[in-house]
Amino acid sequence: MQINLRIKETVSDVTKQLFYALFDDEVRQKEQLKQLKPIFKTVIEDITDKDSEVIWSTFESMLPTIKKKIELDAKAAEKNDPACKSLQEIYLAYPGFHAIAIYRMSHELFKMDLPIISRMMSECVHGKTGIDIHPGATIGDSFFIDHGTGIVIGETSIIKNNVKIFQGVTLGGLSVKKSLSQTKRHPTIEDNVTIYANATILGGDIVIGKNSVIGANVWITQSVPPNSLVTYKSEINISTRPS
Repeated sequence: MQINLRIKETVSDVTKQLFYALFDDEVRQKEQLKQLKPIFKTVIEDITDKDSEVIWSTFESMLPTIKKKIELDAKAAEKNDPACKSLQEIYLAYPGFHAIAIYRMSHELFKMDLPIISRMMSECVHGKTGIDIHPGATIGDSFFIDHGTGIVIGETSIIKNNVKIFQGVTLGGLSVKKSLSQTKRHPTIEDNVTIYANATILGGDIVIGKNSVIGANVWITQSVPPNSLVTYKSEINISTRPS
């Protein structure tokens, strides 16, 4: 099999330009999309036999909806982060927001049965932010990632609305058997859940109930009922050093 590895660079650039174009004014956006169309189609034709014109037209028609979802994510960050000074800061300087935005685009392509380009797009932002969101994951509105480095969200994860997660969180599977590729392997996170740093939640049958708070460093392999507080108890001893 001969693989054109150079399209990795092309996809990286297209991903970046698509993200920028989302927030251009109407005239500039139209021109940017016109320039991106043949490049995007060439990538599609290089990795699949699907109709690249249909794929581009379908994806382009989704961009206004994708933008609205991304705007909700930005507002969630502004609302939930006390360190945030402005909405502009989120768009320009928040890695979690950037990772979610690229996920929103790649997810639509994943749903169109384009796993390779969607994974390539997600890897572009993974390399920049350290945040690994599989494009197959299902994520609801107003999603906020605080800090973000080291987050892993698996393919069959379901995250509902108004969820907030911190750095180092893993939504993973209990088993990596290839035979489980078509089954739900990753947890479901219901509305209004907060998951603090380095928490690990594993298993496709696991549901974190709405309005729950998952504390830092916990390891969860069973479902959590709504309105729960889950914490990890550790013992810290502080003593006086001998002089």
